[in-house]
Amino acid sequence: MKWFLKTFDQLSLNEFYSILKLRIDIFVVEQNCPYPELDNKDQLAHHLFCINNNEVIAYTRIFKPGDYYVQSAFGRVVVHENFRKQELGKKLIEQTINETYKLYGKTPIKIGGQVYLKKFYESFGFQQKGEGYLEDGIPHIYMILDNEQS
Repeated sequence: MKWFLKTFDQLSLNEFYSILKLRIDIFVVEQNCPYPELDNKDQLAHHLFCINNNEVIAYTRIFKPGDYYVQSAFGRVVVHENFRKQELGKKLIEQTINETYKLYGKTPIKIGGQVYLKKFYESFGFQQKGEGYLEDGIPHIYMILDNEQS
């Protein structure tokens, strides 16, 4: 397994295809949620991903403050189903937080996470902010990781 952090322009066609395949396989097919996957945000993001045997098995995209929320942000957090029991999700979030801080400093990070993952994100220090909301028919909550409160 090898980790990569790239801008949109640095991604190869094969990498971007593999990223999209993983995102669609999980968010659209596994979660049975048709939604507009191509949202014109990929071009703004840094893409953090892990490759195993030429396949993307974990991924998230990272945004600078102002590109998604006022704060730094990340989203489209996804781990291939065959690697979830290996705590790859935990490693992905740790890597994502570290890379976000390297890119933009230790500023607050905001996410819109699925409600069922609340305790998972809380284990990294995220705290729920505000009420829940529906996104594409799935319950979500906003959460913030703020170093000054940690």
